[in-house]
Order: sequence, then C-alpha cells, then structure tokens
Amino acid sequence: MTEQRFVIGVDIGTQSAKVLIFSESGEVVAQGRQALRELEIPSPNRAVHPADDLWDGTIAAFRDAVAAFTAAGHDTAAVAAMAICVIRCCRVLLRADGSLAHPVINWMDERLDHPHAHESEYGEVSHVTTSSGYIGFRLTGAHVDTCANLIGWWPIDDLALDWSTDPERWNACRLRRDQVFDLVKPGEKIGGLTASVAAELGLPEGLPVIATAHDKAVEALGSGALDPGVGLISLGTYIAAMTHGAAHVVDAESFWTFQAAIPGQYLHECWGVRRGMWSVSWFRDQFGAGASERELDTEAAAVLPGSEGLLTVHDWAAPPHAPFRKGAMIGFDGRHNRAHVYRSILEGIALRLKTHMDPMALELARPFNELVVSGGGANSEVMMQILADVQGVPVSRNRLRSSAAIGCAVHAGLYAEVWSSPAEAVDLLVQRDETFVPIADNTERYARLSAIEAQIHQHLDPVTEAISALDR
Repeated sequence: MTEQRFVIGVDIGTQSAKVLIFSESGEVVAQGRQALRELEIPSPNRAVHPADDLWDGTIAAFRDAVAAFTAAGHDTAAVAAMAICVIRCCRVLLRADGSLAHPVINWMDERLDHPHAHESEYGEVSHVTTSSGYIGFRLTGAHVDTCANLIGWWPIDDLALDWSTDPERWNACRLRRDQVFDLVKPGEKIGGLTASVAAELGLPEGLPVIATAHDKAVEALGSGALDPGVGLISLGTYIAAMTHGAAHVVDAESFWTFQAAIPGQYLHECWGVRRGMWSVSWFRDQFGAGASERELDTEAAAVLPGSEGLLTVHDWAAPPHAPFRKGAMIGFDGRHNRAHVYRSILEGIALRLKTHMDPMALELARPFNELVVSGGGANSEVMMQILADVQGVPVSRNRLRSSAAIGCAVHAGLYAEVWSSPAEAVDLLVQRDETFVPIADNTERYARLSAIEAQIHQHLDPVTEAISALDR
C-alpha cells in the first residue's frame, strides 16, 4: 500500500520558529519548535534579530520536526512540498555572496518607517528583501519572494501583484529593480530545496518551497476566518484584528488593505497592539515569581471584570505616528495584587482592539458577528472570555492554534495537488474548539471602560512626551 503524502508548514514569528508536518488526511504527524533569541533593543525604537537567529532557529525547528517524522516510521520521500510564512514588515540587507550585511531589522524598528537607507549606513548591500525573501533564499538559493509580504516602503503594485512600473515609487523607496527579488504569487513556487540544505535537514533535494503571504494573511487562511462578518484576532507579539474582503479599499480612514493569502482577495486590518502578547510573557518573567501563565490565568479569573479600577495602556512599543508613547498602568490602590495587574494587561489588549475594530466595522458597513482567535494567547481561557465580553460577540478558537502553519500547509498541499481547493484543505485542517459567549453584565461594564480607554491618549500624550524627552 502506498503511503499517503505529506506537506510541511513553516511558521517563523518574532519569538519562535515552528515546523509542522501534515498528512494528506489533515493530521499533524510531527512538529518542531525553536524559541528565538531575544531581540537586541539598543534604544526604545530600535530592534534587530541577533546574529543570524531567524535562520538558525528555522534549521533547529526543522531538525526536530524531521527527526520526529522519521522516528514515527515515515519516509521523507513522501513529503510533497513545503510552504513558508515569516514575520512581515522586516528588512533584510544582503551582500553579493548572500550573507547578511546587517542583522535582520525587526518590524518594531523605527527604520522600517522610512525608506531604505543608502549603503553608507550598512556597507556593501547587493539585495534588499523581506524576511520571507531571506528564508526562501536560504532554502532554495533563488532570489524570489512572495508579492504579498511587501508592506511599508516597497514599490509594490497590490492590484497587479507585482513590482510597480512607476519610477517615482522606486525613487521614494530609494530602491532599484536590480536590488530586489523577483516576485511570485501566494501558492506559487519559490524554488527547490538546495542539495546542501536538503542534506542538513534530511529532506529530498529539490523539494518544492512554496510562497505564501504576510503572516497575518496566512493566519487568516489557516484559521478558517474567511466568511463575511467573521473577524480574526491574531494574538502574537503584534496583535492584529482583520477580516477578509473582495475589494481593494483605497484611502480608508480606519484600516489598511493588504493582499490576502489567496491571490485576488484582500485583507482589511485595523491598527493593533504592538508587543501585545510579549507584554504578557514580560510580566510573567519579571513579576510572576516562577508562576506559569496557566497559574496566572487562574488567579486572574477570580478578579472582577475591570480589575477593580486598574487600566493598562499598551504602548510598550510606541507606534510610528507617536514615537514618544510609553506603556502605563493607571488606577492602583490598596486592593490590587499580582492577579489584578495580570488581568488588567489582558483587558488592556482587548479594550485597545475594540477601540480600533469598531471604526473599521463601521467604515466597511460590516459589523462583526463572530471572532476567531489564533496564536498562543488563544490558550488562555480567561483571555478568550475577556475578548468575548469586550466585543459582545461569540469568540472561538481552533483545536490547532498554529493557524499560520495551517495556512502554509494549505498552499503546499494545493501546489502538490494533495488537495483540490482551499475549501477542501481548510475543511480537513481546521477544526473549531471552544466558543466563548459574552456575559451581558460584563459586556456592559467593559463598554463603560472602553469609552475611557478610547480617549486615554489625549490625556497621557503630554505626559509621555515629556517623559520621552528625558531619554534624549
């Protein structure tokens, strides 16, 4: 009997690299995960990945996944394709020999808010690419990237799904065509696994490596949040809220339009929370006294909604339009303990998301009637209930939280004809887990708190701007 085929989903985020191997029946048969090193943050608005950590972490995760795969008795010759999804909004500078001219510049770095700097700042630079372009290049040796991960200062034509033909766009980005990679659409082939990498990973040489899109778009595909009125909340280091759409909306006031993971479709995304779930891990590590997040969740569940007057303002990483902003916790009194602070951090995330999601739904004339939550934060039952109560709609999570890896598997499987359509793939790979229903009294309480949070910056900005000036 012929063994079924397998596909690999590669999900590389800000804090970890994950490699999952799926069977054609939709089961996860092996996986590997490697925590990435902490970002180097020499100043509040600079952030780089140390050394070659994105690549090193990817290789380590691959090794664990392939070892588990072969230990289970499977043959790597049955792997049909892999697809990669890497954190968006990063900038990678390469020398002519393909080595890094500078550590990978993370999405939280203020340099990403400006055009590419001239070589005088970095030395010799042959190519400028994204994080997905870099990992694809290291796997295949090909200067090829997805057209759907070019967000920010890139001369991309999102309607043509290709580089712009407007010289002014190139000049504004301070780039030339010979400095950037060729582009393919999500679901198309970047190249084949090189002999050296294949030998290092124990995978077949020439294994097709397939392009996807930016990480949030791939999560949306892999979460099954595709229908009108369904939103996705991605609980990662950057927490985002988005919904699928068929139109490329130009000049929207409350959201951006990005290419979706399915060519010809689009993703509408409002402003999110920078260093969102990072702040949860930060609190656990710095103040948890050895407690796990599960233990902190249990403590927080016993605290009344609203944390008895304690409000967290999530500006641990300032937005580009207000680089002076800093995080704040307001309303301390003698009642508050560790559980109050932890719950307030979770509530602050949910409240900030609502502040941004409501205007997007209004502008799209498409209210949210259901939300799907992906990412590691979906493991928290107290966080799921807070989101349901703040938003006032049912909030669901999937059995497998790694939605980006599932989205990758969808693309790899479609390329290799393991599955015939995105719908078939999603039906096999995505299974809903619990649904959390809003509690009316809690929703009413949070509505009052949300009105305060929505106006908080007009009061805090003069203070944080003055404090920020002290760091100069």
